Amino acid sequence: MGSNKGEKLWYLCQAAAKLNESSGYHVVKCSSVYETKPFGYKAQENFLNAVMQVSTEKSLLDVIDNLKGIEKELGRVASTRWGPRKIDLDLLFYDNLVFSNERVTVPHKEVASRDFVLVPLCEIAPDFIHPALNLKICDICISDSEKYIIKKLLGTIF
Repeated sequence: MGSNKGEKLWYLCQAAAKLNESSGYHVVKCSSVYETKPFGYKAQENFLNAVMQVSTEKSLLDVIDNLKGIEKELGRVASTRWGPRKIDLDLLFYDNLVFSNERVTVPHKEVASRDFVLVPLCEIAPDFIHPALNLKICDICISDSEKYIIKKLLGTIF
């Protein structure tokens, strides 16, 4: 999850709380929060990013609908691709499923190329194996890609 508009930390905390309060969802772990440079469209404020592990029995599409509903409830509006946003909730994995349709792709296509995803993910799930790459999250090398993490903030949001 990420935010770079307004009270960024508040948006991350609210998103985690709303997800945890949703029927059938339980936040198991949450990473530290990282300040990161913007990805894609560079002329905007830095982001705060974190990763959560969530337990649910809900279907993949139910999870996507819930995430999009929380974004909308917190005031996210459609904007430029990779543009500023109050909250962005991406589904990185759904167990070990490899799946894609017009609404969702899991694993998320960009997990392995973004340090602001891999570093917090490694923090909470170091032994998780990326089902498409068959590599542990902490073993995925991102040395050739641009570094986006500026610094790790103290504590977690949940």
